[in-house]
Amino acid sequence: MAHDHAHDHHHGHAAYLPLALAVTLLYAGVEAGAGWWAGSLALLSDAGHMLTDALALALAAAAAWAARRPPTHRLSFGLQRIEILAALGNAGFMLAVILGIAWSALDRLLHPVPVQGMVVTAVAVVGLLVNVGVAWLLAHGEETLNTRAALLHVLGDLLGSVAALASGLVIQFTGWTPADPLLSLFICALILASTLRLAREAVHALLEGVPPGLTLPEVGRRMASIDGIVSVHDLHIWSLSSRRVALSAHVVVRDLEAWPRLLAALTELLNADFEIGHATLQPELFQPALYAIDEPAKPRFQG
Repeated sequence: MAHDHAHDHHHGHAAYLPLALAVTLLYAGVEAGAGWWAGSLALLSDAGHMLTDALALALAAAAAWAARRPPTHRLSFGLQRIEILAALGNAGFMLAVILGIAWSALDRLLHPVPVQGMVVTAVAVVGLLVNVGVAWLLAHGEETLNTRAALLHVLGDLLGSVAALASGLVIQFTGWTPADPLLSLFICALILASTLRLAREAVHALLEGVPPGLTLPEVGRRMASIDGIVSVHDLHIWSLSSRRVALSAHVVVRDLEAWPRLLAALTELLNADFEIGHATLQPELFQPALYAIDEPAKPRFQG
């Protein structure tokens, strides 16, 4: 019964993505038309950004569906890591969008065009509300690296709406049109920092680096501190997905007959203290001559 409840809750979270996608696509079309009519680069850039948001949300929804597919004989872990690939792809698309917006903004600074400040302001207010709503949907959905990537797109768009609003107000009351491209460049700089951070996290996961919040020496020392364990070596910790962490290690014990008890203790430790639910542990019998550990041996972690 508990499993069914968790399953339903998981699908309830996943349902937020298609709704967010529909809202984003609808408003992107409205904003693109308004931006073309008003001659606003801020609105056109934000509309282009929202189209990439739609792509990000589509990738997130597809990856969430794929990650729930059961393992096969060829893919023993299923498609859990596809969400990491999708997050990296989203970061790549964001970099392309940033370059496009920056290029257009520089061109607009060199060749100013008239901008209808009132239209920009009105559309930006609506866009701000839309982006807040989509961000709320994603923030209340399932937290994975992939949905974080989609949320990053939407938060960047929210900032874009704020910039467009500021641009519209400045142009409306002062007539200073360079505010439009300058604020676009400012938003590009903000989005770039977050995009590079997301890409770094995705690459780290693909390289099977130790997940954030965990350190190899600390986990190894805690494992080796259990009574009956001499040492832990060949320890590896990596992310299968944003929600699942895996571990493998060789555990040197004094008595192989005690292994069932030690295995239960290790499993409890890894689950309770480090949220590691998938562990592969190989026991090895302690031999002083082989391991060169003087008696009385102290539990230790060997990197």
